[in-house]
Amino acid sequence: MASIPLGIRLLPTVNGEKRNISYRIFILIFTFLCYASYHLSRKPISVVKSVLHRNCSNVDHHGRVIPVTPNSTWCDWAPFDGDNSNSLLGYLDVAFLFAYAVGMFFSGHIAERISLRYFLSAGMIISGFLCALFGLGYFWNIHSLAFFVVVQAAAGFFQSTGWPAVVACVGNWYGKGRRGLIMGIWNSHTSVGNILGSIIPGIFVSYAWGWSFIVPGLIIGGLGVLVFFFLVPHPADVGCELPNHQGTDSKPTNINPYPRSAADLSQLESVQTYDDVKQSDSDLHELQPKPLLDKTSSSDPLVPRKDFAISFFRALRIPGVIEFSLCLFFAKLVSYTFLFWLPKYIDKTTPSYGAEKSADLSTLFDVGGIAGGILAGVISDHSGARATTCFIMLALAAPMMYVYNVYGSLTFTTNVVLLMSCGLLVNGPYALITTAVSADLGTHKSLQGNARALATVTAIIDGTGSIGAALGPLLTGLISGTGSDGWNYVFYMLIAANVFAMILLGRLVYKEFRSCGCGRPTS
Repeated sequence: MASIPLGIRLLPTVNGEKRNISYRIFILIFTFLCYASYHLSRKPISVVKSVLHRNCSNVDHHGRVIPVTPNSTWCDWAPFDGDNSNSLLGYLDVAFLFAYAVGMFFSGHIAERISLRYFLSAGMIISGFLCALFGLGYFWNIHSLAFFVVVQAAAGFFQSTGWPAVVACVGNWYGKGRRGLIMGIWNSHTSVGNILGSIIPGIFVSYAWGWSFIVPGLIIGGLGVLVFFFLVPHPADVGCELPNHQGTDSKPTNINPYPRSAADLSQLESVQTYDDVKQSDSDLHELQPKPLLDKTSSSDPLVPRKDFAISFFRALRIPGVIEFSLCLFFAKLVSYTFLFWLPKYIDKTTPSYGAEKSADLSTLFDVGGIAGGILAGVISDHSGARATTCFIMLALAAPMMYVYNVYGSLTFTTNVVLLMSCGLLVNGPYALITTAVSADLGTHKSLQGNARALATVTAIIDGTGSIGAALGPLLTGLISGTGSDGWNYVFYMLIAANVFAMILLGRLVYKEFRSCGCGRPTS
């Protein structure tokens, strides 16, 4: 295990129960900010699309309006100034997202084998550099498609370092009891990052779009430096209690399963299990120490054991991993299509708004997403039915997207209300699967307490989803340019993806339905 971070050593020492509470709150807030910065740095491309190719008629140029023909491209940025601009912009999305998906499968395995602090810090700093590099293309007057595609692909690969690392950290610190609510609130970092990723780049987009990338790059890079000095990936690193991952009544333990010294080893060799402690005082002399440093199959949640990495195929055998992974493929396809194309869609359907106002309005989708993630977490915690919660929200999201496409552009008010409703229903299942569900499966009882499996399971689920996330924006770029009905066809695609996601959850919904006693014939 890695040593205590330098920044933590310099902070005042807190003892007792306050120590556990303080560290858990700190980890929750710190990882929230970290992953919000990931989304902050991947959002600018969706904002800048509106100015890379636009109708240059009556565009302000250095303080004066130039009346030109509607098809003039004097204000566009080559090579995105042609009729195939949507397709080229789609290539940027697919380069980023396919590289992200590939990187995700590697990231889970790597994160299990090195310090999460080093892994996350390096990923954030490199991601920040690549984000800023894309923006420097504006100031260096670069017009090569290859440059932008390569930078986007590299950025996507290193952005994949974020999710397995932060989920593993939070999963290490928090047990299963109220995981849906806690992670539902925590997962709002995605929407907060998207909101900031629309507002901050939107400030610069109409004047010098290069800053729309450079500023977010500096933010995520700066937070990456703080991660190196302050992140504590595991409670055992600072002597805090370990959480209960199985949702039982057993109390957590503060025994360090990763001995660094002879004292730690002696403590591990002499500790008794919970069942031992329950024996009468007269039998205490018969207690025998139990070896705790092997990879035994004991199911006692109080027995620490040495964690070990699991294989890709072993992770796939965990019940529910395949179904939720495939469901996330389609759910993330929908969510990321909104993420990368919503400002462009709003600007296209309501030209009077302009690029900056369209970017600001698109943030309401993420405001709804925050509420959706929390609502999904609360409902699934109380019902214990994660799959059913996702199924219901997916079923409601499909008609809501149709209504938004038809009526969203009528008035500003309808746009706001329908956009927030879509965000709530689209991002709710996506948030639940990538957080609470991934953490549940990564600490499944079949793993016998092996916490290091969490990063691999998270990477498999989110990596599969990321393939869908790459496919959605790519198809959107191709379909939206097919004519006047192009955007209608895009929404038909998104609705179909939602239906497929529902179908893939069918078996798990039926299993939850039967386990609660519903649908059983009465005697």
